[in-house]
Amino acid sequence: MIDFDLGPELTTLRDQVRRFMDDEVLPVEARVVEEDRAKDRTTLRALRAKARAAGLYTPHLPADLGGLGLGIMGMCALFREMGRSMVGAAAFNCDAPDQGNMDLLIRVASPEVRERWLVPLVNGEITSGFSMTEPAPGAGSDPGNLRTTARREGDGWVLDGHKWFTTGGGDAAFLIVMARTSDDPRMGATLFAVDRHAEGVEHVRDVPVMAPSLLAHREAEIKYHGVRVSAAAVLGGEGQGFRLAQARLVPARLTHCMRWLGLADRALEMCKPYLLARTSFGKELARHQLVQKMIFDNVAGLHAGNLMTLHCASMLEKGLDKEARPYSSMAKTHVARLLCKVLDDAIQLHGALGFSEDMPFSTWYRGARAARIADGPDEVHEVTVARDFFRGTVKTLV
Repeated sequence: MIDFDLGPELTTLRDQVRRFMDDEVLPVEARVVEEDRAKDRTTLRALRAKARAAGLYTPHLPADLGGLGLGIMGMCALFREMGRSMVGAAAFNCDAPDQGNMDLLIRVASPEVRERWLVPLVNGEITSGFSMTEPAPGAGSDPGNLRTTARREGDGWVLDGHKWFTTGGGDAAFLIVMARTSDDPRMGATLFAVDRHAEGVEHVRDVPVMAPSLLAHREAEIKYHGVRVSAAAVLGGEGQGFRLAQARLVPARLTHCMRWLGLADRALEMCKPYLLARTSFGKELARHQLVQKMIFDNVAGLHAGNLMTLHCASMLEKGLDKEARPYSSMAKTHVARLLCKVLDDAIQLHGALGFSEDMPFSTWYRGARAARIADGPDEVHEVTVARDFFRGTVKTLV
């Protein structure tokens, strides 16, 4: 049974984050975006200093790393508030891919990797990337196509391969790289922590995409030419790559959902004053039934996505990681589609104004469209859920 009562402590934290977003982040979000075009982080660094002073910095991390030790349910409450701005999560150092990479390193990194990369990543001194996706015919939604290789040499490893869509890879200080270390279909991949500026690491380009670049969300194409790493660079042990990537992806999908729900909720709220004030054919737009139908669909969709996310998070809190996988697929697919629909409807409801960049919806939509591809395209999640349904391992009434 899911307990929807956040409790007084978490409710207070959620309200603090919301006030911080309203008072500190939203007034300067345009400045953060503008500075980012010149790779300037002045305002972002100032926001992070304020978040740290308020005791809200990296709340997902354990207390010994400066966080609040929140579980996944606590992250649901806070990340939704942060997600109301495209720069919100970054202000708390909770943005992807760094947030997921921090969690992974905490669990499986060697002491050397933790000291060299985790500590400065937590402090916001550096950024990171997760280097898994490859150009065709390499690994995309099917990790079995993995072509990047790592071979033993002496007491270390040598990596060769070609990756792209490594989010934030161009600016990253280090990369978590998935490489094939054997032909075993289940134990044939290994994760490595690799210095982005090591000899043999070639940043080919940042791939031009539909969305404007923002902070760490630049998709890098990277080649690895005989890159040497030590044995300490292995994360979690040889052959654990597929398992660790899956363990990282399930909660990462949920954290995406949390942030996307926050942005969708903000977009829908932004429609309200316009629909109540704008008149057409003798009455306010809000009184037209077709408009009301669009609002109903989006309100119900947001509520459903919120419940899906909370349900899956409750399973992860109970340690039901394997059982949670199809529910994370349902939540991720639903919320990704919902975000695109809410933004598309917001554009439609505002007419020419919505299409213009006087409103943020078109810009947000271009970024949101990637949601239906990132961390597994819709179709892969649909197949996963259908497969588990036929196996009898997923329940529709919980």
